[in-house]
Amino acid sequence: MKNKRSKPFIGLAGNIGVGKTTFTKIMSERCGWRPFYESVSDNPYLSDFYKDMKRWSFNLQVYFLHKRFETHKIMNNLDHGAVQDRTIYEDAEIFAKNLHELGNISDRDYQNYSGLFSVMVSYLKKPDLIVYLRASTDTLLNRIEKRGRDYEGSISPEYLHSLNISYDQWINSTKDYPVLIIETDNFNIFDDLKKVEEIQKMILDRI
Repeated sequence: MKNKRSKPFIGLAGNIGVGKTTFTKIMSERCGWRPFYESVSDNPYLSDFYKDMKRWSFNLQVYFLHKRFETHKIMNNLDHGAVQDRTIYEDAEIFAKNLHELGNISDRDYQNYSGLFSVMVSYLKKPDLIVYLRASTDTLLNRIEKRGRDYEGSISPEYLHSLNISYDQWINSTKDYPVLIIETDNFNIFDDLKKVEEIQKMILDRI
């Protein structure tokens, strides 16, 4: 319990465009935790993936799994708190699962991926808290458009909506780690300092 309070591991979960990276930066600065960001700008598969999901889904998911495991291993050995922009659990529970259900990952590849995931996470400590940043599909589309990443221009509302459904199912069913849900539709993290302070207190109270 003392370790959870003095050097917590906080995982920030949420759909594409919800604001995880910004929130990771702000919470790391406010709480003195080391931030760990998702591999996006240097990702060699993202652009190809959004052009042809069926061809590149498996490659992308293996890449994310590799990078997330690498990051998680570092966090396992830290002597201070850490906050992570998207967790390894979302790779399997949300993205790979969703892509398989959409027919973009074959049964054979999905079984291979799932087996690899199960072995890898058995070596990792679980987060002390998952903070789920939730937003409607319309809000996500607006935020994605504002940040203007070229390769995200082809993301469809249907794909984001399917991910939102998967996120809600996962969050409402998981018993492996405590979860804190933050509704972000009407929350501007840059302008609402009072709300940021409230969320920070909620997180600290939970750990």
